[in-house]
Amino acid sequence: MSSLAEKISMKVFTCVHGNNLVYNTCWEDPRLDKQVLNLTPDDNVFVITSAGCNALSYAIGGAKHVYCADMNYRQNATLELKIAGIKELDYETFFKLFGEGRLPGVQQIYRDKLRAHMCELSQKYWDRYIADFFDNPRKTFYFRGTSGYLAQWINKYIIGRGSMRRKLDALINAPTLEEQKKIWGEVRDKFWSPLMRFVANRDFTMSLVGVPKDQRKQIEKTYGKLVPFIQECLDTIFGVLPIQDNYFWRVYATGSYTKNCCPEYLTPEGFETLKSGAVDNVTAYTCTAEEFLRKNPDLKISKFVLLDHMDWLSDKLYDALISEWDAILQTAAPRARILWRSGGLDTSTYLDNLPVKLNGQEKKLSEILEYRKEEAAELHKLCRVHTYGSFYIADLLNA
Repeated sequence: MSSLAEKISMKVFTCVHGNNLVYNTCWEDPRLDKQVLNLTPDDNVFVITSAGCNALSYAIGGAKHVYCADMNYRQNATLELKIAGIKELDYETFFKLFGEGRLPGVQQIYRDKLRAHMCELSQKYWDRYIADFFDNPRKTFYFRGTSGYLAQWINKYIIGRGSMRRKLDALINAPTLEEQKKIWGEVRDKFWSPLMRFVANRDFTMSLVGVPKDQRKQIEKTYGKLVPFIQECLDTIFGVLPIQDNYFWRVYATGSYTKNCCPEYLTPEGFETLKSGAVDNVTAYTCTAEEFLRKNPDLKISKFVLLDHMDWLSDKLYDALISEWDAILQTAAPRARILWRSGGLDTSTYLDNLPVKLNGQEKKLSEILEYRKEEAAELHKLCRVHTYGSFYIADLLNA
């Protein structure tokens, strides 16, 4: 491992990942991604793994291959368990596993059918945690991992506030946007108690959902205080956008999905597409994005989905950001499309003047990217997750 990659690993892994699974579900809306990726059988896609939900969605969408990289092997273990389940289980059993987040007898099923499909790191992880995470009567898989622990705490907090639990259950199941808005108006102020404001403003709380200090700085630099930012996000999620198909928030409010409100890989149609062969087009690697790209310069990636991790490198790891973009440019196919998100409102503060080399010429990053700003801004308004400050679509020029 290079010294630069070691710097990235030590800083980011320690402050965000620690020794834990962080994301038990993806926290980016693939409906937006697929609308602008325009996937074809010629597309090689690179994505940071997270929980693997969106990688599977890109495979369903017809990509040639989806390459996933994550420095936290637990995230790749989660994706590998999904891949194994798709290959070996019927739909109803698979939905119990990752739809309901609980499958009685999972340990035997894992050993008999799933374990052999995984790498050694993933096997060791699930040897230890498979029963506790998926066959525990007290909590589902979606209350596991650091993000799941926070979701469970918030649920307990809501239960302790009298009628709020009933109100939020009604909100999640509201049949119309008007009813949803009405209920949110009734519970909003009660939800934002002094205790909740205090908890939401802690760096420790943000680390549970994978937001390191550098990303918090981006939010505060371009938006202002953190708590008002979160409040505005929730006002949009529960008071503006329809909740009926918002599986991102349903799973953390209830601990499970429904068949009518779930990621695409959990739908009967998506599951069947994957089981029929598309799942073979997804592979996971435990390393940084830069490490994967430098080791595979001949892949010619046509679509990059970088999530929000560039925020993590925007301050003290600025040199690492330059190095990663150098690897992206070396691996990119002509006119590659690149998507990313940010907690802040404007990544130009640290990206536009980034010094890069393209075809041997030194450039600023903004000089070699063609941004689709209006399209990105309109789609961002529709994001069902809605916890990011901004969304970016850029095409690489002169590659």
